[in-house]
Amino acid sequence: MRDVNLVSDNTLSRRAFLDAGLLASASCLLPATSLFAANKPSSTAIGPASWATFRRTADLAGVASSPLPTKLKQKWKITSKDGFASTAAIVGDHVYIGALCGEMLCLERETGKTVWTYRTVDKVEKNSFAPGFQSSPAVTANGVYAGDEDGVFHAIDRMTGKKKWTYASNGQIVASANVVEDKLIFGSYDSSLYCLKETDGSEIWKFQTADRVNGSPAVSDKHTFVTGCDQHMRVINIENGQQIADMPLERFLIASPAVSGDMLYVGTHESEVIALNWRKQEIVWRYSDPSRDQPYHSSAAITDKFVLIGCQDKLLHCIDRKTGAAAWAFATRGQVNSSPVVVGDRVFVGSKDGFLYEVTLADGKLIEKYPVGRGISASPAVGEGCLVLGAEGNDGSLVCFGE
Repeated sequence: MRDVNLVSDNTLSRRAFLDAGLLASASCLLPATSLFAANKPSSTAIGPASWATFRRTADLAGVASSPLPTKLKQKWKITSKDGFASTAAIVGDHVYIGALCGEMLCLERETGKTVWTYRTVDKVEKNSFAPGFQSSPAVTANGVYAGDEDGVFHAIDRMTGKKKWTYASNGQIVASANVVEDKLIFGSYDSSLYCLKETDGSEIWKFQTADRVNGSPAVSDKHTFVTGCDQHMRVINIENGQQIADMPLERFLIASPAVSGDMLYVGTHESEVIALNWRKQEIVWRYSDPSRDQPYHSSAAITDKFVLIGCQDKLLHCIDRKTGAAAWAFATRGQVNSSPVVVGDRVFVGSKDGFLYEVTLADGKLIEKYPVGRGISASPAVGEGCLVLGAEGNDGSLVCFGE
């Protein structure tokens, strides 16, 4: 096991800056050259065992293709001031993660050593701080892509960590990008859904919604699905950006939708999980627990039988996918804003209580829990035989589990 504190002694977190009105330094990590590893990423296609985007697949189903060992062990841990709110990407021998301090990191998967560091801004001006990454990186054969808190979407060379191009939206970007062929699709707090060309960042199309876009757009065939604060579920044609369907839901939507065939599943801020047939524009079922009445900010994982989703009622809920009836619920000691991941017959999810939980898919029985950090809102990434999960807060941790 390897623990690395990547925070320099003279660096203040942006939270310290905001609380005390002090100046944060330009970097919250040691210079990349001081930890530069020889194992550089290669320009290769994404493998079947990779976890290259927020929920691994374009439909945002949250199901891993890579197995995990029966018993997880901590391989390494790094810390960064402010920590990590985004979900890691795992591709080949490398892990890619955006930090709240405004840096994108490429790490060796086996050791956690820094390969390269990319910063959202070259220099932090006085009385300011670097915009952080809340959106999760999307990794392709050649690039790493993510939006920041100032609304800038960054394209980073996967091999070198150098800037390829940037695109400025007019609002904060917390939604992670989805990748369809040579297209990058993501939402912004400027109430827009963007489709950019991967090679140069040129705008292919832009669709205006009526309010902020929080979740990542799901993709199925030639359709993308966008939800957000305008309380609508919209179906957009990926080729031309034209709206195919608009379904008012009368619910604020923070979570990202998951899609399977004609069905879409999404949790709402108004304490419901909704299953809808997007082709017929009909709600098939609604799931809620009136005794708890807490928001769902977690994105659902879907299997042939179940819909699994975290809630701020501190529970991981498992719902019968066909009927919408409760199958089981697993209790943690903190809000579950983390999105669950299904790995074979097991489910993994983080909680605000600081633990990663492993439970059985069939009945939600606890297998094991693992300490990560004080506050977890990020979701697990499972790829290449390991699981990576980060936590927020001062000196927030990023932990890799495996054999």
